[in-house]
Amino acid sequence: MTVYAAVVLAGGAARRMGGRDKPGVSVGGRPMRERVLSAVADAAPRILVGPVGPVPDDVLVTREQPPGGGPVAAAAAGLALVPAGTTTVALLAADLPLLTREAVAALLAALGADEDGADGSATPGGAEADKGGPDGVCLLDDRGRRQSLCGVWRTEALRAALDRLAERRGGALDGAAVRELLAELTVRDLAWSGGGPPPWFDCDTDSDVSRAEEWTR
Repeated sequence: MTVYAAVVLAGGAARRMGGRDKPGVSVGGRPMRERVLSAVADAAPRILVGPVGPVPDDVLVTREQPPGGGPVAAAAAGLALVPAGTTTVALLAADLPLLTREAVAALLAALGADEDGADGSATPGGAEADKGGPDGVCLLDDRGRRQSLCGVWRTEALRAALDRLAERRGGALDGAAVRELLAELTVRDLAWSGGGPPPWFDCDTDSDVSRAEEWTR
């Protein structure tokens, strides 16, 4: 069994949902943040980055700086709580209500497989591309688009990429785009082949929430 940490990002503004607490929106009778945390119940530690809300006792809560500074700043805040020596970390949005332990396990397995990158699915970026294996694995949606906040990463590669990005930006990560961070990393894309609802499905609108609700019935 892979030992890993999990960082769940829950600090978005949810402008397309009227600015409400999107991770707290219920899908299938449970808040989305709770469903994502359940999908990584075997992670240690589990870290939630965002406004304080009800979470299990073992979940660490922190906030990006400044609050609302975006997903890259939130990732850095979460990584700061991952203990040294933790080699793998899941980096997940809190609006993935269909995410399952099976999907997380598939991502973890893929990160440990194909170390030589021979399948051609890794996209090189930055110095990490030279070491032979992917720095991270992300799920692809049904249109072949990478779901960047539904993936697992080699912790030190992710930390190094954040440090390099911060240095280029004068020490600040607020407002940085996820694509800027991924340009520093070698990413393997994984198409979901399991059963059930699509675990990569994220809820950006009320209609997305309604669709996710239908899948949970």
